[in-house]
Amino acid sequence: MTAQPVNDGFRMPAEWTPHERTWMAWPSPNPTFTNEQELAEAREAWGAVARAVRTYEPVTLVVSPGDAENARAIAGAGEGHPLTVVERELDDAWMRDIGPTFVTDGAGGLAAVDWTFNGWGAQEWARWEHDSKIARHVSDVAGTRTYSTPLVNEGGAIHVDGEGTVLLTDTVQLGEGRNPGWSRRQVEAEIHAHLGTTKAIWLPYGLAGDYGTYGTQGHVDIVAAFARPGVVMVHTQPDPAHPDHERCKTIAALLRASTDARGRQLQVVEIPAPTVLEEDGEWVDYSYINHYLCNDGVVLCSFDDPRDEEAAEIFRGLFPERTVTLVDARTIFAGGGGIHCITQQQPKV
Repeated sequence: MTAQPVNDGFRMPAEWTPHERTWMAWPSPNPTFTNEQELAEAREAWGAVARAVRTYEPVTLVVSPGDAENARAIAGAGEGHPLTVVERELDDAWMRDIGPTFVTDGAGGLAAVDWTFNGWGAQEWARWEHDSKIARHVSDVAGTRTYSTPLVNEGGAIHVDGEGTVLLTDTVQLGEGRNPGWSRRQVEAEIHAHLGTTKAIWLPYGLAGDYGTYGTQGHVDIVAAFARPGVVMVHTQPDPAHPDHERCKTIAALLRASTDARGRQLQVVEIPAPTVLEEDGEWVDYSYINHYLCNDGVVLCSFDDPRDEEAAEIFRGLFPERTVTLVDARTIFAGGGGIHCITQQQPKV
């Protein structure tokens, strides 16, 4: 029988537990960034996130060979915790999805889950020859044991409360591009075996804009996220003109009717979407849910929008012991994700 983390006492801690460091990947030329200007803008955006995270904890940046100097100049600028650069071949720059999911055993042990990665469901534009190996590279650099699984999954497609509950999405784990032939029961069994969870709450879909060209087909980390056990934040679209208006009402109602692994009825906190509805003729999936929790901090997406400060106030209320740092995420969203999508926590053990 293949070794499974849960049998060795490992589970995925909640994101709000202390971190050893944050892992990120550096943008390099690829189909997501179609020209030098887009690549330069992406590097500035990724660098701004790295600098914000370094306010709270160390960052290790995986860069393509030859990009180390550029990465250090942008991401390592200013004061803060150390920036470490590791050179490995990359296809893209979404560390949440290509990197490992770290798990701990509560006794000083750290391990890494290496999901099968296939370019978000083998999308036509995606490349993953190198990215499919990044989780193991990161695990090797971190000096941890690696557990591999045939389940196609990404870090942005799961969210845990640290007490046995995981959020999933029908169109991701059960999508034909990822796990054809897998039943819901089989997916849950594999997820639980690798995260140490015992209950999955399935959302029917993600945000409408996440099904576009560079979308993930419904990642949960742009829709809903636990703030603490029993409390889940959910994206809400107040404007009836946007297709997410009805989607979000359905998702919020589903979550309110759900209980977690310990039998608690979930408390739902709605986070209103930014006021902008379209960008370049397409529905936006701009979302404050796609934040990142650091040691003593929250790095929160901003969009130069009137609702930025409203969202920041909600997060300050949910995380009163943390400092909220706003970082413009519009360039990151243009590439298909947000701040949570480009960061991956390594928990402290």
